[in-house]
Amino acid sequence: MISTLEKEITLRFLKARKKDGFLNIISIFSFIGISLGVAVLIVVMSVMNGFRSELINKIVGFNSHITVQPYENKINIDDFKLKKLNLISKNLVLSNSGEAILVRKDITKGIVLRGYLSKDFSNLEINKKNFLGNKDNLSKNFISIGKELGFNLDLKIGDNITIMSSQGVETIIGNLPKQKTFTVLSLFESGLVDFDNNIAFINLETLEEFFNLDDKDRNLEIYLKNPQNIESQKKTVQKVFPDEFVYSWSDMNSSLFLALKVERNVMFIILSLIIIVAAFNIISGLTILVKNKTREIAILKSIGVLNKSIVKIFFLVGTIIGASATIFGIFLGITFSMYVENLRQFLSTIFNISLFPEEIYFLSTMPSEINPISILIISLSSIFITIIVSIFPALKAAKLDPVKGLKYE
Repeated sequence: MISTLEKEITLRFLKARKKDGFLNIISIFSFIGISLGVAVLIVVMSVMNGFRSELINKIVGFNSHITVQPYENKINIDDFKLKKLNLISKNLVLSNSGEAILVRKDITKGIVLRGYLSKDFSNLEINKKNFLGNKDNLSKNFISIGKELGFNLDLKIGDNITIMSSQGVETIIGNLPKQKTFTVLSLFESGLVDFDNNIAFINLETLEEFFNLDDKDRNLEIYLKNPQNIESQKKTVQKVFPDEFVYSWSDMNSSLFLALKVERNVMFIILSLIIIVAAFNIISGLTILVKNKTREIAILKSIGVLNKSIVKIFFLVGTIIGASATIFGIFLGITFSMYVENLRQFLSTIFNISLFPEEIYFLSTMPSEINPISILIISLSSIFITIIVSIFPALKAAKLDPVKGLKYE
């Protein structure tokens, strides 16, 4: 417990006095350093969490959550399997894909064609936002392309394009690649430039004919009710289809999300050094405070104040500085995290530069997601560091000899 005397003396030592000018400067810099360290950590963690969440939402919105790919036999969904899948899924879709070459005037471009039945295509997430055209008629000679690809090739809804298959047909002059003309039915926008520029959708039966595929080669795409909790649901699907290859959106982008995780952890460690450096200023400030208060400490000891009370007093001084700086840093960090996109736009306008370019980061705005757990970890880490660095000066104050203190004063 902390006595009233200890509280009074702690508050007295915290108050600024003119003769303690240099000490006050150190205390102010300690406060500012810890506050900025906490604030920067919160802002960086919030932006990285927001970036990860936005990226997941875009990838999950464009790709199937879990894909079941057959090895040899056709995927069979009997009533038993269907009941188990319906517990975790909201949509089951058959699909297939192949690589082809798009020919437009003097331009050729490699693209990936994805095939869906017309009724399934209309239910895909990609058709629920920023979509132009007809989504209910993906029939034999129609194709849906990304807006980015349409812009690059000057394609509009209703235009015709020629696509060459990687599979050939035998003729009297040899094997020639298949060609087919498609009419642009719709334009989609996933939010990821690479996807919009390299992927197109056609009818599933047309695709199988185009690439000489059979219906036993079809994949089963599973769209989950809760795509975030992917690992446990993937195991459930693997139990339903033990003889097929099962993979998820997380597996397809594992290197990207592993890199994000490593980068976030490294940034946390590096930025924590700001707090550690600022906390060491507390050691300097408390050490000077002990030197300046030698006479007061000696008087306190001579009137019977115990060593443990002296330790508590100086320990509280350091802890209060650190805790108040942490609280102020949390306020700054949360405020900046909430308005980080406004700040980005302001700096971009003032300095006429592009911060957070879309073509590099896949996103048009700087995302921010304030995570209470991250803030709690940062706060506890900051206060813990402050407590550790406050112990040494407090113990040093308690070891001061009152006789020598009064003699030299």
